[in-house]
Amino acid sequence: MSNQELTFGEEEFIVSKTDLNGKITYGNSLFIEMSGYDELSLLDKPHNILRHEDMPKLVFKLLWERIREREGIYAYVKNKTKKGDYYWVFAYVTPSFDASGNRIGYYSVRRAPTSKAIEAIEPLYRQLLNAERSGGIGASEKLLSSLLQQQGMTYDQFVLGLQK
Repeated sequence: MSNQELTFGEEEFIVSKTDLNGKITYGNSLFIEMSGYDELSLLDKPHNILRHEDMPKLVFKLLWERIREREGIYAYVKNKTKKGDYYWVFAYVTPSFDASGNRIGYYSVRRAPTSKAIEAIEPLYRQLLNAERSGGIGASEKLLSSLLQQQGMTYDQFVLGLQK
């Protein structure tokens, strides 16, 4: 495991699709390249195969709550590659629907985050992780809520503001 940071271009997009259970059904070539896996090794695997241990569970709780409510969500995510390297993404995750309006999966488009965003997110995620370790996901949720309240912002305002 090399634990090196990988990056991709500002104009590039990582795209993936999953079924309703989060199993990968599609990944564009950049998704496959960044992950370090070959396409067959990714298809039908849970998307969390890429989850980095530095990621607070709260971020994924918020993500799943929002997309199950048929809404999109933005999030900063640190992913881990097959070799143990990592890369940050600014993700927008939305539900996918069939012609009748039934949810059939999820779609994620990710771009490179700004350095300003990562400088703000890394210490926040460390705080959230520490809260989760000592008091569970509820403690992490309380902490995030308190921090957002102090800044007078919603989660969406905070996340989108960092990308500017």
